[in-house]
Amino acid sequence: MQINKKKLSGAALAMILPAPSIGVITAMILMPGTVVGRVVFFFCKIWLLALPVLWQLVVDRKSLSISKPRQGGFALAFVTGAVMGLAVIAAYLFLGRFLIEPQTLKDMAAQNGLDRPAIYIAGALYWITINSVLEEYVWRWFVFKKCSDIFSTKTAIAASAAGFTLHHIFAMQIYFNWFVTLAAAAGIFIGGGVWSWLYLRYKSVWPGYVSHAIVDLAVFGVGWHLIFCV
Repeated sequence: MQINKKKLSGAALAMILPAPSIGVITAMILMPGTVVGRVVFFFCKIWLLALPVLWQLVVDRKSLSISKPRQGGFALAFVTGAVMGLAVIAAYLFLGRFLIEPQTLKDMAAQNGLDRPAIYIAGALYWITINSVLEEYVWRWFVFKKCSDIFSTKTAIAASAAGFTLHHIFAMQIYFNWFVTLAAAAGIFIGGGVWSWLYLRYKSVWPGYVSHAIVDLAVFGVGWHLIFCV
């Protein structure tokens, strides 16, 4: 008997949405600095990346693609990325620098080996060129599409953006006060919504990636200033 498409998509979401939060909570809150915490985080990361591929091939029985940007969208991607990136910088200059304790960020960077300029730059390049692509693949190509099978377009955009935001909240609240955490979470939610909309409009992850990468560049620029210049 054929299973209802909505039920299948709901099952996919139930299997993937908790993974990043479980990884962050275990590794950063419940068992920080432990082997178990690192193993759980690693497993959740692998699950997050592997499940969409397996689902596409085994459950949906569709081939994989590189999501070619046949409809363009890069001009709008640049504009949205630039607007959000400037908003990040403005929020920091006018508000964040009075609310974020630089030493907190320096300690966080030191814990992750990012307190040396060369390592920080290497980490930023990885995050911008690789991690952002993987996030678009998971959260827009897979999660947003599955949300679209269940909800209306607007609700699907909001739901996928909320899923994208949740694990960031758990991570940020460790280092920042709740005002900064929630303000940053609102920005992440808006970004996730914009990138889902770009995917919906252009049927490719690449416009969203360009926008995402520009925002990440601004975030790492703010981080550089806090860690190395203050």
